[in-house]
Amino acid sequence: MPNARASHLTRRGLLAAGGALGLGVALAACGKDDTKGGTGSDRGAAESSGPWSFKDDRGLTAEQKAVPKNIVAFTGTAAALYDYGIQVKGVFGPTRTADGKADVQAGDMNIDKLEILGNVWGEFNVEKYAALAPELLVTDMWQKDALWYVPDESKDKILGLAPSVALWAAETTMPQALARRAELAESLGADLKDKKVTDAKARFEAAAERLRKAAKAKPDLTVLIGSGSQDLFYVSVPKMSADTLYFQELGVKFVEPKANAQGFFEELSWENVGKYKADLIILDNRTGTLQDADLKKAKPTWAQLPAVKAGQVAARVTEPVYSYAKCAPLLEDLAEAIENAKKVS
Repeated sequence: MPNARASHLTRRGLLAAGGALGLGVALAACGKDDTKGGTGSDRGAAESSGPWSFKDDRGLTAEQKAVPKNIVAFTGTAAALYDYGIQVKGVFGPTRTADGKADVQAGDMNIDKLEILGNVWGEFNVEKYAALAPELLVTDMWQKDALWYVPDESKDKILGLAPSVALWAAETTMPQALARRAELAESLGADLKDKKVTDAKARFEAAAERLRKAAKAKPDLTVLIGSGSQDLFYVSVPKMSADTLYFQELGVKFVEPKANAQGFFEELSWENVGKYKADLIILDNRTGTLQDADLKKAKPTWAQLPAVKAGQVAARVTEPVYSYAKCAPLLEDLAEAIENAKKVS
């Protein structure tokens, strides 16, 4: 189990896969084991004057005497809640880039109005968190019971201050990930019948159908899911992330790498970056990963890949903001990339 800074390559690999490998078990001290009944907020949005509860994807139920207002969340999850009209007090995870701008995972949030408890892996200011008088902590989950971006060494203190909710970002598919975050938002007071929400959902459904048709029209087109670091290139396993699993279900043909023991990805040296034939590469767009223009300058083997030479490299939002408003464009962009791509491998 790697610690927060034990190995740069290991940590890079963890982030490249988008998987919470080796982060340990983080069960909420304030939650209770509840595996009975339905999911979500015990049916419908709670009244602000009454008790609130929500059963998360660990099977734990978070409870408060009233609907939580002082919410702290992983940045991407906070951005999803924001799209439903739910604003958080603080965030942790990639929020502000080195040049002071909002990270892609911050979505439409005004980050200047947020308390940023941690901006990088392993960083979470417990004192600032306590000062917010948190009523709820929300984050993603890439492995069972491991809370995304909640540091293992301080998890007990963090989870002792407020109930927590963890929602799958792996071992699920995009529609289910979207539905669960919508359920949480509704429990916190969001109106899922609002026209902005219903329009976004309709756009998402139309985008899914467009992607299905694009994939069906080019059954021989092969797509590789990649992430570039200085030393290694990571090829991800499609079924291990909610977004790419769904794209696969819609008919997209992906490269299936020989995954390492954790199962999320295969590490390739830059000398072996051409191991898999691909007509289109979707490349991790997160802060800290190398992009197509960088790789063309720094890695000659990358520049020689058929998909790269053909200009068939598209950005991949590796950790999607799971709201309909943010996921619809992801499907549209991939559909367009497939529609415009040609067989080159």
